[in-house]
Amino acid sequence: MLVLMLISIAVLLIGWLVGFEKGDAWPVDLMFIWTYVMIGLAAVAIIVIGGYLSAKNDSSFLKKIALVAGGTAILVVLVYLISPGKPAVGMLEQPDQATLKLTDTILNLTYIFGGAAILSIVCGGIIRKILDKKQK
Repeated sequence: MLVLMLISIAVLLIGWLVGFEKGDAWPVDLMFIWTYVMIGLAAVAIIVIGGYLSAKNDSSFLKKIALVAGGTAILVVLVYLISPGKPAVGMLEQPDQATLKLTDTILNLTYIFGGAAILSIVCGGIIRKILDKKQK
């Protein structure tokens, strides 16, 4: 962990010493790449450590994870299939059709997951109120 922190500090210092606007902005690219590496390492650590501990404590954990991952994959494929990929409004140079389809998919998934989050918050509050009244 100390090594990762030292590399992060070194990347930051390189950016400040070279300058972020000089040299074709490669320090900015370096910082982006290092950020992706750190996010990837964190995600892998969370998945591996969390998965190991959860599987150790609950034997059906892997089945649950497989069901959630499978359901999410099916949802993403279905949303991709129904996304229209219409041309972007107000753009003179349009991206290709595959890019438009992917951006529509991400936008629709954002709507779905955002709506599901709001719905779960509201339903959770209602259920909590009902359970609190039954306990009294």
